[in-house]
Amino acid sequence: MGRWRDGRGTLHVVGGASGVPLEIAASSRTRTRGLLGRDGIDGALLLTPASSVHTFRMRFAIDVAHLDRELRVLSVRTMPPGRLGAPRPRARHVLEAAAGAMAGWGLRPGARVTVEV
Repeated sequence: MGRWRDGRGTLHVVGGASGVPLEIAASSRTRTRGLLGRDGIDGALLLTPASSVHTFRMRFAIDVAHLDRELRVLSVRTMPPGRLGAPRPRARHVLEAAAGAMAGWGLRPGARVTVEV
């Protein structure tokens, strides 16, 4: 995909879940805000460009997946509130969701995702 824009879309995990509601945070302002101030998320949030995240001032634990240029999953981890994630080499995007959601979608290292906008 070319240049990303803030908005909504649908996430598809190749060989896994399909039709996951997706928010896209492509501007500096929306990436900075991320999930702060929320009590949860229905679906996922794609931060782009991004290679790391933090959970300071977050109200809930999140699953974090680092994605490369081709939207292939490099790593998946769960982060409780109050943590700083290290930058992931080769990561161009970060996908965030409620803790436990990504396992249910079949999202794991090596998986590929597609985004419909």
